[in-house]
Amino acid sequence: MVDRPTTRRALLARGATVLGALALAGCENVTDNPLVKEVLGGVGGLNRKVQEAMLGPEQLAQEYELSDVSTTFYANGSTDPDDKHYQAMAANGFKAYKLVVDGLVERPIELTMAELRAMPSRTQITRHDCVEGWSCIGQWTGTPLQAVLDRAGVKPTAQYVVFHCFDTMDDGDPSGPTPFYGSIDLLAARHPQTILAYDKGGKPLEVKYGAPLRLRVERQLGYKMTKYIKRIQLMSDFKDVGEGKGGYWEDTGYQWYAGI
Repeated sequence: MVDRPTTRRALLARGATVLGALALAGCENVTDNPLVKEVLGGVGGLNRKVQEAMLGPEQLAQEYELSDVSTTFYANGSTDPDDKHYQAMAANGFKAYKLVVDGLVERPIELTMAELRAMPSRTQITRHDCVEGWSCIGQWTGTPLQAVLDRAGVKPTAQYVVFHCFDTMDDGDPSGPTPFYGSIDLLAARHPQTILAYDKGGKPLEVKYGAPLRLRVERQLGYKMTKYIKRIQLMSDFKDVGEGKGGYWEDTGYQWYAGI
């Protein structure tokens, strides 16, 4: 677990320090990325409507060659959930894992890792841009989220995909650690590069990278890519989840849409 920053500004201020250390660790500096400059300057992400008008909903994020993959990929956020059920599954290679998909769907389903791996897959080599000002390039393989949604059957009233996770954040709340969650809309969920990744670099995800299943939504910043997914819930809104802003980090002041 990691401590929640008290403010967005505190996290951004840390970013400048993190940049130098991560460069030595093999991660690419992205100070030439206009979005990162805006984020580090306190401005935030690009306007969503402007981005969609410029790029279109199907525009792909840049993909790279194997030779571009970073020698070290930084594992930020939670890296070892203390959930007892999660730890028991991890000890047994996640054989007992089942992804729950429910909410505003025609057919609530549970999918094992074997079933997910048997579905159509996509492999992509993309750049992970962090709000703290660093980036790494990694190879990911997983099931397109669209295929999972199709299997469950999305109801017309659904607008958002909410990811409930095994990890929690120790933010000093007297009631205990805060469950981590995130969300994207159906447009992002149906993008061809939005996948539920189970492999990194051709091997099953390590725990620190979000095993057994993590979200890759390549046209947004890294804090949108939830790890340790246990449940996907289709919803018309997310006002009753967490503090109602669409994600753990969004509840602390981050923008809900983090497009790049």
